[in-house]
Amino acid sequence: MNSLVHNYCRVSFIYEKQIYHEVITSICLSQQRKIFSRSDKIISYVLIIIIESKETRNDQFEIPKPVLITMLSKHINNLKINLISKRMLCISSIMYEKKRMNPILRTLKVLGNDFKALSPNFQESQLKALESFPSYTDVLVIGGGIMGTSIAYWLREKSGNKGVETTVIEKDPTFSKSSTVLSVGGLRQQFSLQENIQMSLFGAEFLRTLKNRFGSDADVCFTPNGYLTLAGEDGAHQLLDNHKLQKELGANNIILTKDQLKQRFSWLHTDDIELGCLGLDKEGWFDPWSLLNLMKMGATNLGTRFIHGEVVDFLFSENDITVSGQEEAKYVGTNEAIIQLPNGEKKSITFSICILAAGSDSNEIAKLVKIGSGTGILSVPLPVEKRKRYVYNFACQGELPGINTPLTVDRTGTYFRRDGLGGRFIAGLSPFPSEEPKTDNLDVDYKYFDDQIWPTLAKRVPVFENIKVLSGWSGYYDYNYYDQNGIIGQHPYYTNFFIATGFSGHGIQQAPAVGRAISELILDGKYQTIDLTRLGFDRLIVDKPMYEVGII
Repeated sequence: MNSLVHNYCRVSFIYEKQIYHEVITSICLSQQRKIFSRSDKIISYVLIIIIESKETRNDQFEIPKPVLITMLSKHINNLKINLISKRMLCISSIMYEKKRMNPILRTLKVLGNDFKALSPNFQESQLKALESFPSYTDVLVIGGGIMGTSIAYWLREKSGNKGVETTVIEKDPTFSKSSTVLSVGGLRQQFSLQENIQMSLFGAEFLRTLKNRFGSDADVCFTPNGYLTLAGEDGAHQLLDNHKLQKELGANNIILTKDQLKQRFSWLHTDDIELGCLGLDKEGWFDPWSLLNLMKMGATNLGTRFIHGEVVDFLFSENDITVSGQEEAKYVGTNEAIIQLPNGEKKSITFSICILAAGSDSNEIAKLVKIGSGTGILSVPLPVEKRKRYVYNFACQGELPGINTPLTVDRTGTYFRRDGLGGRFIAGLSPFPSEEPKTDNLDVDYKYFDDQIWPTLAKRVPVFENIKVLSGWSGYYDYNYYDQNGIIGQHPYYTNFFIATGFSGHGIQQAPAVGRAISELILDGKYQTIDLTRLGFDRLIVDKPMYEVGII
């Protein structure tokens, strides 16, 4: 087939019970090697037009072939999307109209927008549009922290400057309580799960190439001192197994015996330590605030719209689709969210795809779409909740651990690292479940440091016997109480609802990889780089937890 359009398309507009129906028109394309990077495969390009017209019930008409070719060619060249199938993605120029309009007039209006896009002043008008509240967006991202911003960046980066229209909703643009900016900013590959290792390896590569992406001034103050994970006799076997997997996947770390640890780190007390694993490359810590701002700048420059507001509700509609495993015979979906603005005004926004990346608030938003309160699949909740974690800043004098000291994780889970070039350090420890602090505020409990953290620090590093706590802060983990790993991918009930949350303290280092993975699912229909299928929502339904041993 040498022609762009193999078959003409016939679009049926059906109005029934005041419900919006999707009309899917498949166009067979071939000979598009430069665009699709496929050999002689025929690519199905799905064009979704959402309409409402009582007057045209069961009527049909043909879109003129030349018009169709012009319209599709433009979108294909702009989006460069290989395959869009089984998704609710609408091309940005095909807008959802609430106002009832004759379908022929609506089609002409869509084509008119296409011609306007060719005008010289289009870019200027597009920039102005980014500052306004939209009535429609292709992809709605809930949460403007590092995870949501990364997703928005990758969607725009992969689909092109005039590609998938993306809008991010963030309720606190100052990020004063955001898990992102209150993070310690660690980067490591010392995990027990393949997916976590691979995501953090890509995180390291992403930081290494920041200047290529965001300019010569891009910097996140990365300190490549590595991680040192200590294990007693009871944890030595697990540490060895983890090390073997990490090396196979490309991590660069070594195992040190008790004597080797003492020789390399003279300040370390090792009587009850059997082994240590030291990261030699691609590990350390960085400034989370700098990374968030760089990615937000990148996403904005690529055309992402950021809205200050809070998602407070969703509107639902019933469709003539049977859902197996559900008590209801018909599929009830949503493609419209209600946003409350800072002034209290509520506005609605229609979307084709919604991505939940709201960190520790994700479960509350999931409830708005009946996840956890419905029947069948919807009876399974999103197991993410707030967990407060303390970080303490202290000073010490004497023969201190050197400036190249790695972030050290004790066998008890207590960690510490240097904070700058002076004699200052930060430290923390996740509490036992029975000791979890309340999450209604971000107050710091300094008694917890005295009782739980300082005794371990003093034992492991004798010079820490005499320290002075200078300050502290606390932040929230988006804690997955099911298996402490991220929940990533499409929800099994809602075909247009994706999730990226529950990272339990590791989101800052995994955000670049997760953003890329979600964009692959939406634009390519499957994971292309790192296969994160095992971290999907489905594992909650079949009760197959993915436990991570390396939680800090």
